[in-house]
Amino acid sequence: MNECLSRLMQRRSVPPRWLGEPGPSDQEVENLLKIASRVPDHGKLVPWRFILIQGEGRRRLGDVLAAAYQTDNPGADAEKVAIERERFMQAPLVIAVVSRVVPHVKIPDWEQVLSAGAACMNLLTGATALGYGASWLTGWAAFDRRVLDALGLKPDERIAGFVHIGTAKEIPADRDRPRLADIVTRF
Repeated sequence: MNECLSRLMQRRSVPPRWLGEPGPSDQEVENLLKIASRVPDHGKLVPWRFILIQGEGRRRLGDVLAAAYQTDNPGADAEKVAIERERFMQAPLVIAVVSRVVPHVKIPDWEQVLSAGAACMNLLTGATALGYGASWLTGWAAFDRRVLDALGLKPDERIAGFVHIGTAKEIPADRDRPRLADIVTRF
């Protein structure tokens, strides 16, 4: 089996708290974005886009999360607010995959949403192929209008996922995977 296939057979999500420096280089990030944009896209509608959250941008987004969390939880202790502030500081790179449905008479909304999900998966696959750890998450921040506004999302856009990428400091134990005999039928 070639190295790429071997890595993919071992792919697993690495929690952001286990991701650190170094992150992907600028060239690797460009390659990851090219890989992410090579997903099925019926009608060439491009129903997704990417927001790179790295460097100081992680801190700015953390401040937005902390303020929103504190507003919604006025009695929260400083430790819980700090957890929200640090949420995007763990991995050196977070790519927000933004999904939007383009009205079209022949291409259903569902296909467009799936295309954005495929872009998230291609980011994970590409990161794995490059030897990085990665995790695709949403969480409350992906659905909070204050966070979406801070990221510049339009009212008709949603976060398909935040893909956290970095060097794995630890590799999680593999979880049980479904037996193919339990999930595959033939027609």
